[in-house]
Amino acid sequence: MLTIEHLTKWYGALPGIQEVSFEVRPGEVLGLLGPNGSGKSTTVKILTGLMRPTSGAVRLDGRDIFDALQAYKAILGYVPEEPHLYSHLTGPEYLRLVGGLRGISRPALDEKIDRFLQRLGIYDDRYQAISAYSKGMKQKMLIAAAVLHNPHIIVLDEPFSGLDVSAARVLKAFVRALASEGKLVVFSSHVLEVVEQVCTRVVILKSGRIAGHDSVANLRTMLQLPSLDAVFAALTAEEDVESRLHGLLDAVHAGSAVSI
Repeated sequence: MLTIEHLTKWYGALPGIQEVSFEVRPGEVLGLLGPNGSGKSTTVKILTGLMRPTSGAVRLDGRDIFDALQAYKAILGYVPEEPHLYSHLTGPEYLRLVGGLRGISRPALDEKIDRFLQRLGIYDDRYQAISAYSKGMKQKMLIAAAVLHNPHIIVLDEPFSGLDVSAARVLKAFVRALASEGKLVVFSSHVLEVVEQVCTRVVILKSGRIAGHDSVANLRTMLQLPSLDAVFAALTAEEDVESRLHGLLDAVHAGSAVSI
């Protein structure tokens, strides 16, 4: 089990997150939600070992991950929000680089790469440089690279970015299947409909603190709201959509004196 205990991160005098605590259990997908500036990115960076907290701890089966960070990263798969890839390489070359760093033997690696490229619909473009890939194709490469070594812990940050409807459906089923194998999955996204379909439990952050933490069904029942979207709006005190809409329209029309 991955246990997050009282995580706090300060950026100078500004708090990124404060006293954030939750756990990720084997076999479940934990959704991490929050508006911009809520501390979601800071939490993900700490969970993936890219940033140390000011205080608090992330423990895997009782052991602080920063006490054995290399071993922790060896069993971690991470899809970052931004697709930073070696764009001069072809897809197979990039995956061979990642697989080599992960210590996968070349015969097994080549077989894995062929299977991933075929199932992700990239096989016919295997000789093209990644720079020629669409955003969705680059996202598929990130997903393949994250799970190439069959990690025990998987952190997905906006994994559906750029994917078409068909690929998104496959990925949703894939994420649920990985969790069913006993893996620990953290799923961070702004797409509330997808989170509701995929995640077992959700943690909702607001201003660096936890505003809600429970299963989607329990949150809906407790707040007597019909959807995760409504729960999210209630817990984060999100401004009324109608009000924001009128505000945007007012801004568009302000000072306009153009006639046709």
